[in-house]
Order: sequence, then C-alpha cells, then structure tokens
Amino acid sequence: MKVGYARVSSSGQSLGVQLEALKKIGCKKIFQEKVSGTSTQGRDQLRECLDFVRDSDEFCFTRVDRVARSVLDLQLIVKELSDKGVLLTATEQPISTKDATSKCFLDMLGVFAELETNLRKERQAEGIARAKEKGVYKGRRSNIDVEQIKKMKEEGLGATAIAKQLNIHRDSVYRLLKKAG
Repeated sequence: MKVGYARVSSSGQSLGVQLEALKKIGCKKIFQEKVSGTSTQGRDQLRECLDFVRDSDEFCFTRVDRVARSVLDLQLIVKELSDKGVLLTATEQPISTKDATSKCFLDMLGVFAELETNLRKERQAEGIARAKEKGVYKGRRSNIDVEQIKKMKEEGLGATAIAKQLNIHRDSVYRLLKKAG
C-alpha cells in the first residue's frame, strides 16, 4: 500500500500541490499537517504515518524537505521505515530506499535540506543584527502592562507573586520595574 505524507510550514500555505501529486501516484491514505519541519517534535501526523505503515508498504512524499530538514531526523526516519520493511519514495526527486544509489542521493538531499535551514537562520540573524545597529529593530513589543505591575508592587506584592498572577517570568517583573523606575 502506498501511504503519503504532505507538510507545509504554516497555516497560510496550501497542501494542494503535494496532495495532488500523492494521489496521482496512487496513495491510498495521506497524512497531512501544517507545521515546521525543522524538528520531528510536535509533528503528530508524521508520527501517526510512521506508526501506520507496515511491511511492504511504501512511504511517499513529494520532496525530502517535506519529511525532514535535519540529516539526523531523516536518517532516524529512514532507519525506522527500513526496520519495518517499508520503502521510501519521493515524487519530485529520484530517491528511494530501493537501491544504494537512491539511498545515497536521499542522504545528500537531507544534507542540503539541513543546510538550507541553517542558511536561513544565519541570514535572519544577520538581518536582525543590522536592524539593531540602525536602531530599527528593537525586538518584539511587550504585551505586559507595566502600570499593572507597578500597582501590584505598590500593593505590597513581591516579584514572584506578581509573576504568578500575570503568568510571566519573575525576571520580566524585575526588568520592567527597573525600566519604569
């Protein structure tokens, strides 16, 4: 049985192209989710799919980066599937676990998927650093009411009690009181 897996990173993105490709190759069941692929943590549909597939099934997806953006995650998934006797195939890339050459190419694509993620993180960090130098980026705006914290402090509450009531970290209370004071 061919079992498909489709993933996009955010709720604003469409799974349509992937679902169409998986149906076209004959996937009988398709697991889908809208969640980041940088980790396997929190990817419930991926876990369900890996648990669902059985010996002689074929785990299908469109591209390696839809399954994993980390070489380690990809290797663990491939090992889990191989141990169960499940083949792994991509619709848009000439990879599978059917032969040594395809397996090698699969590993290389995993390296490139991880590289792409790391480069994106580096570019983002560089952009933030430049914006901070120019005074444009000051971080996320606080959604904590400083006046409420000051009022609670005046009422005799300590930082720990204030933090618990506002469901924030105690360090935030100290930082905002120091900033306001």
